[in-house]
Amino acid sequence: MNLMKIYVSLLVSLPVLITLSLVLGGDPPPDRIKGFADARVLETPSSLVTTSSNIEVFQRPAAPVSNITSSNSAENVLPEVELPTQMPKEDKLYGGLLAPGFDEGACFSRYQSSFYRKISTHKPSSYLLSRLRSYEQLHKRCGPNTKPYSASLKQLKKKSNGKSTSASHECKYVVWIANSGLGNRILSITAAFVYALLTNRVLLLDPGKDLPDLFCEPFPDTSWLLSSHFPIKSHFDKFDQTSPRCYGNMLKKTSNSSELSLPSSYVYLHLGHDYDDQDKLFFCDEEQSHLGKVDWLVMKTDNYFVPSLFLMPSFEQELNKLFPERETVFHQLGRYLFHPSNHVWGLITRYYHAYLAKADERVGIQVRTFEPAGPGPFKHVMDQILACVFTEKLLPRVDEQKEPIVDIFSSGTPKMKSD
Repeated sequence: MNLMKIYVSLLVSLPVLITLSLVLGGDPPPDRIKGFADARVLETPSSLVTTSSNIEVFQRPAAPVSNITSSNSAENVLPEVELPTQMPKEDKLYGGLLAPGFDEGACFSRYQSSFYRKISTHKPSSYLLSRLRSYEQLHKRCGPNTKPYSASLKQLKKKSNGKSTSASHECKYVVWIANSGLGNRILSITAAFVYALLTNRVLLLDPGKDLPDLFCEPFPDTSWLLSSHFPIKSHFDKFDQTSPRCYGNMLKKTSNSSELSLPSSYVYLHLGHDYDDQDKLFFCDEEQSHLGKVDWLVMKTDNYFVPSLFLMPSFEQELNKLFPERETVFHQLGRYLFHPSNHVWGLITRYYHAYLAKADERVGIQVRTFEPAGPGPFKHVMDQILACVFTEKLLPRVDEQKEPIVDIFSSGTPKMKSD
C-alpha cells in the first residue's frame, strides 16, 4: 500500500511542482528565453501544403533546428512536436470560433491546440460566431491606439480630476482588474467578456505581472491590454467595497437607486467572493440601466458570474441565442480567448510528449487544501484520492511485491494511463 501511495503522490505532485517552478522561479539563465525553457524553430509556413478544399497536410522538418537563445526570437519559436499529418480546416478553427488570418508564427497555439484535443461535439451557434466577428470589429475600432480610445482616455482623465466635460464618448469599456490565482483569473476574464458582449462594451485587461507572457492577444489587429499609463491605474490596488466610486457603496447611501447620480466617467464594481448584497445588485436589470450611462466600468472579481447573468431577464434571451447549450459557455469562449504564448506552448507540448502522449487514457486530479500552516491534511487527502482512483479504476494498481504492473480491465485490453 505504501508503494501505491508513493506512486499516486508522484503523479499528483509532478504537475504542481512544474507549475510552481514556472510561477515562483527566479530569473532564468541568460541562455534561455525569458522565464521559460529552450524552444526550437518550426518549419517555415511554406511547409503547409493544401491538398484539397478542406484538408491541410503538415510536412515535418527534415532535420532538427538548433536552439534559439535570443529572447527577441521568442515570438517565432516552438519545440519540435509530433503533429497529426492532416486535419480538416474547420477543426483547426474550432468550428469557426477562431478568425482566420492571424500570423501563425506569432502564436502557434492558436491554430495548433486543436491537434491535441478531441473534436468537440458541442458546436458553437451561428449567432455566437456572428457576434464574435462583430465584437472583433468593435474592439478594433475602439480598442487601444485608436482615435476613439484616445479621446475617451482624455475624457476619463478630465472627469476623474473633477473637471467638466462634454457628453459621454461613443465607445464604452469594461476594465478587468487582475485578482487571485491564474485559474480564477481565466474564469473571471471569461465572465467579463460575456458581460462585454451583452452590453456592447470593449473589454480591456489589467495585465498584472504575467498576463502578457502567458497568453497571446485573442482579437485580430488590436490589443486587450491596458497600458501602464492608464489614468486611474494607480487606484486599482486601492479599490474595495468602501471606495467612493464603488457602486455597492454608493447604493448604501441612498434609499432609492433611481435617485442615485452616477459619475459618467467611471464606476468601480466589486464582484469578488466577498461581495455583499449591495454589490450583488449589479445583477438586477434596474441597476444595469443606470450603469449603461457610465463610460468606464472597472471590475474586480475572482468569480465566474455567468450563471447570474442568465437569471437577468434583460440578458436571458440574448444569452440563449448565443449559447443554446448553457453549460458550454466556458467550453466555447475558453477556446476562443485563451491561447498560450509561444514560450508557454513550448512547455506544454514538451510536457505532453514526455508524460501524456503515449497514454491511452489521461486523468487530471487537482488537489486544493485551505489549511493553516503546519503538516496539513495531506495523509487524509491522499487516502481519499487512493480510495477513489482505485475503486473507480482511474489509475492502475501496483503489486507491492513485484515490479509495477498494468491492470487488465474488463475489456481485457491493457491500458496505459497518465496523470
